[in-house]
Amino acid sequence: MYYPKLKTLHLFRYMEKYPKFLLLFITFLIAYLLFYERNYQPFQDFISGLGYSGTFVAGILFVYGFTAAPATAIFLILAQHQNIYLASLIGGFGALIGDLFIFSFIRQSFMNEIRKLSKEKIVRYFNGRLPGRLKEYLLPVVAGFIIASPLPDEIGVTMLAASKIISIKIFSVISYALNTLGILAIFLVGRIVS
Repeated sequence: MYYPKLKTLHLFRYMEKYPKFLLLFITFLIAYLLFYERNYQPFQDFISGLGYSGTFVAGILFVYGFTAAPATAIFLILAQHQNIYLASLIGGFGALIGDLFIFSFIRQSFMNEIRKLSKEKIVRYFNGRLPGRLKEYLLPVVAGFIIASPLPDEIGVTMLAASKIISIKIFSVISYALNTLGILAIFLVGRIVS
């Protein structure tokens, strides 16, 4: 026998147990709906009416885990309405602003915990197994890949903020260049699929 109330109760337990995953799923759903409704004229007019200021704001949203998917959908929609090269530069600047906030926050708030974490047995184990040159270059490469992709920048930025050799100037150049390239790739895909 089928009991819809029990199924609903079970769903609410999962929602209560994993609220962040639920929120993340909702942001993916919003991104899907945004992109699905891209041909609905009033919606298209609204998104294109945001102009380059909307591209800048979408760039800021692009770097955070819970807003990356909707920002990506907005870039895909804007690809039909803007000069994608100029829009990539503007979106990259917005992403840089978002990343600088994360970088500063991590550097100021988490340094004590990063130092403690570096003394943990498992971290020391892997630290001792990797050659010095590989560690020096592997961390920025992995972090750069994460920053350039639509994945949440928090992970990559944290990796770079934990590195003692990355100054804020170097970080700014890396962040701007990689986010701009990632956003340009999204705009190019937006031109193809629309």
